[in-house]
Amino acid sequence: MARDHPVTPDGRYFVARGRLWRCTDPALSDSDRRAAVKELMRARRAVGQAETDTDIRAARAKVDQAKHRLGERGPVWWDDGAPDEGRMAPWNSSYAEWWAALPAAVRAAADPS
Repeated sequence: MARDHPVTPDGRYFVARGRLWRCTDPALSDSDRRAAVKELMRARRAVGQAETDTDIRAARAKVDQAKHRLGERGPVWWDDGAPDEGRMAPWNSSYAEWWAALPAAVRAAADPS
């Protein structure tokens, strides 16, 4: 993820499409992370292949489960009491100073609007 999108200094978020998105919990073992990513990819394929609303809802629920397992949704994986700022614009968050200090080209690539 870091090679494609800027990552906050604390490693909690990456920026894509002008928003902060929670990173995977770094405390996950490599095998647990790989299994959850595999589950996520399978669920995303199922969303694309679903033919009925019921199938779409079931597939999206599996995507959500995998995202929770990865720590990208649900309770935050850090323990310092900082709130979840996911989906916030980085310039309107506690990361505003970090965002402003990034090179203009990096900011432009992460916020193509």
